Amino acid sequence: MKDTEGAMRINKFLSAMGYCSRREADRLIEAGKVTVNGEKAELGTMVEPGMKVKVDGETVGTAEDVSSRKTVLIAVNKPRGVVCTTSDKDRAPNIVEMVEYPERIYPIGRLDKDSEGLMLMTNQGDLVDQILRGSNGHEKEYLVRVDKALTEKFVEHMRRGVHLGELQVTTRPCKVVINDKTSFYITLTQGLNRQIRRMCEALDYHVISLKRIRVMNIRLGKLKTGTWRNVSPEELKTLRSMLKKDAKG
Repeated sequence: MKDTEGAMRINKFLSAMGYCSRREADRLIEAGKVTVNGEKAELGTMVEPGMKVKVDGETVGTAEDVSSRKTVLIAVNKPRGVVCTTSDKDRAPNIVEMVEYPERIYPIGRLDKDSEGLMLMTNQGDLVDQILRGSNGHEKEYLVRVDKALTEKFVEHMRRGVHLGELQVTTRPCKVVINDKTSFYITLTQGLNRQIRRMCEALDYHVISLKRIRVMNIRLGKLKTGTWRNVSPEELKTLRSMLKKDAKG
């Protein structure tokens, strides 16, 4: 089914309105939490001009609202102890509450509670989907400190890929550059759960601190912990160019 003029699929609508990613939208639809003009939405439901969409009874908007939305993309320096989800499972402060942005935005991916550094947040669901698509191999760079001196064997093993028995997967080859006796920079092109910590543990090292310093072309720089900045128009233009190039493959 193709989008008709002025209409779009319900998952694309929720994504474009900055409510959630398309994948999360599909989950909400399947759970019966989404309505269009008072009727429960299905995965193929089209939102046409004038139709009102609600999630859990809360109005999200209409098709006309999509075209008037400006792209929001901010870079946040997440402190340790802050989580990137809004569920009640972890009562720690979450990044949405910390930022207190005046409109609904949400994080692109995650950093675990004990990690810090660069998080991107946006109101554009498509941007989330494009950046997180694992097949595109988008780079994320981290500064990692471990509990003992680095060895060439450790570094080479990290570069080649580490088998993670718990996940039954071997990590992709990656870039590793030694920073000092006990810390290194690592650039990943995949995002397995607690990947760097698991890789180190598999090689008998323990992560003391982990900071993400770059996502694709966007760098943490000197942004202070707990603060955020707008991604510049130049950064956003370059990012979109990279994503467009990846999509063409």
